[in-house]
Amino acid sequence: MSKIYAVGDVQGCAPSLKSLIKKVPAKSNLIFLGDLVNRGPDSLGALRILKKLQESGRAECILGNHDLHLLAIDAGLRKPKGLDTVDGILKAPDRAELIDWIRNRPMALSNGKVLAVHAGVLPQWSLEQTLEYAHEVEKVLRKKTYKDFLANMYGNTSNKWTNSLKGYERLRVITNTLTRLRFCTPSGQMEFESAQGLEKGPKGYVPWFKAPKRKTEETLIYFGHWSTLGLLRQNNVIGLDTGCVWGGKLTAMEVPDSNQDSKKLEIIQVAGYKHPLRM
Repeated sequence: MSKIYAVGDVQGCAPSLKSLIKKVPAKSNLIFLGDLVNRGPDSLGALRILKKLQESGRAECILGNHDLHLLAIDAGLRKPKGLDTVDGILKAPDRAELIDWIRNRPMALSNGKVLAVHAGVLPQWSLEQTLEYAHEVEKVLRKKTYKDFLANMYGNTSNKWTNSLKGYERLRVITNTLTRLRFCTPSGQMEFESAQGLEKGPKGYVPWFKAPKRKTEETLIYFGHWSTLGLLRQNNVIGLDTGCVWGGKLTAMEVPDSNQDSKKLEIIQVAGYKHPLRM
């Protein structure tokens, strides 16, 4: 049986991605945890590599907030920010093909025992609900009218899930949870400004995976998005954003099969991007 590895945020670091691919076993499969592009030195190159891997059947790529940001820029709904490095994609001859490929990627993945998301999961969501809600956003992104969703995607309200949410507000809460969440209250009210370590959240807020009575606490969850945590392994969660784009590392970690001891999972790391302006 082929090994499966989950990989943290690539963020356009094509050189690191190439190095990592050389280090993982040749017949292994890869799950990339979102933020495939942006801020790294070669977003276009990274995206082309990932697309080729996915189409070969060797990888799947979850969408992160930077990937959705690219879709919004491509749609003319957002302007590039100062640190963005997506111009190469926007000027590429295969731009339309790449954008279409991104729109068809999942928001979450699971084999029934392990869950992979970019950012987090609300405490009141079960594994089954998380996948169901993720699919709601996936379906909208794959429609011809997907730009209508992108135009209504941004915003911090509502910041709490209720089953009565409808329309774009419902989709926004799902999207924010899966691609932006770090801290929330025990009841699931989200906060989007704090990005520092576990103890740096606002008063009354906890890291999403430390929320009491979280319905997915028996599910092993792999996530990215939170580079200040580094490599994190606790409470049945594994954080793999090790700051590749900030001079850290690009990290891959084995996903266990049903009989494997999670304490013995293989970790593979390569050097991240050393920006010329960062010492």
